[in-house]
Amino acid sequence: MPRKLLLPYKSVFSHFRAPRGLHDSLAMNAARSGYRVFSANSTAASTELAKKITERLGAELGKSVVYQETNGETRVEIKESVRGQDIFIIQTIPRDVNTAVMELLIMAYALKTSCARNIIGVIPYFPYSKQSKMRKRGSIVCKLLASMLAKAGLTHIITMDLHQKEIQGFFSFPVDNLRASPFLLQYIQEEIPDYRNAVIVAKSPGAAKRAQSYAERLRLGLAVIHGEAQCTEQDMDDGRHSPPMLKNATVHPGLELPLMMAKEKPPITVVGDVGGRIAIIVDDIIDDVESFVAAADILKERGAYKIFVMATHGLLSADAPRLIEESSIDEVVVTNTVPHEVQKLQCPKIKTVDISLILSEAIRRIHNGESMAYLFRNITVDD
Repeated sequence: MPRKLLLPYKSVFSHFRAPRGLHDSLAMNAARSGYRVFSANSTAASTELAKKITERLGAELGKSVVYQETNGETRVEIKESVRGQDIFIIQTIPRDVNTAVMELLIMAYALKTSCARNIIGVIPYFPYSKQSKMRKRGSIVCKLLASMLAKAGLTHIITMDLHQKEIQGFFSFPVDNLRASPFLLQYIQEEIPDYRNAVIVAKSPGAAKRAQSYAERLRLGLAVIHGEAQCTEQDMDDGRHSPPMLKNATVHPGLELPLMMAKEKPPITVVGDVGGRIAIIVDDIIDDVESFVAAADILKERGAYKIFVMATHGLLSADAPRLIEESSIDEVVVTNTVPHEVQKLQCPKIKTVDISLILSEAIRRIHNGESMAYLFRNITVDD
């Protein structure tokens, strides 16, 4: 019986030829992978920032469809191949926060299952950042959201002015917390002609560090409003009275704790001279504006002749535009981390500073593997 001739491995496949251009294509993909920028927002007003970023990058917005079905469920469809690429998801947070969060999670998971190499979330305003501490028998929702984003497939986050810098510790992947202060400082120097006669104001002692940073950079004075009614977020009592206090409750003699004296808020005072000055109140978020309006009234009584409010995130919820229009505040300056075009139509006092430049530069540097130190030059931990 004749023996079968065993051909060498190379000769078996020698008669197969790859299609023209395939070798070049494979070599190019092996040399470098591309990147794409997607917007996870389903509303046109929320995609404006994504369009500005892609224009600065000289790129096109990725083809995707994000919408809500009739039953309220969010559906995401990726319309192009993302295999082996760095994907940046830009997600601004409109008034419907929970819908925006689900859009981000579902898009990240869709890209993960489509074999994207890295999925970087560009979330200028990180939602639920105010819920980063335990309150009563609640939960640290910000930590929960960080875990959900990691599970959905995100490998990196670019955000701006986190409400508490310690939030970065909730994540199991890198977080770049960019700062908007250079853009707001530039606005003060260019748009307020007599800013040298200004004083930086912290509307509460908790905002004094941020105000001090602004004052030192602009070489201006500092004032702090003390005695303001504290909001729930600043209340240090966590309220966990469990079990409830009973009149006839017996306590072991060795477990008697010293009785804490109840706090008493002092009368409202302004530490610092604002008479005949421009008062510039600085903060990271302006949402419910009652505290800002009350601070403006106090500063007006103390002799300030112009009052500006500078904040990174202009949420401006509920009746904020109307309250600002009727208040002593002359101008509210916020960045476009959060869409607020409707509020601007209701109140001409609201002005916007564009921060798409720093976000586009962060995207470029991360994709090219360049250092991010340039974006944090001269920025300290307290900024």
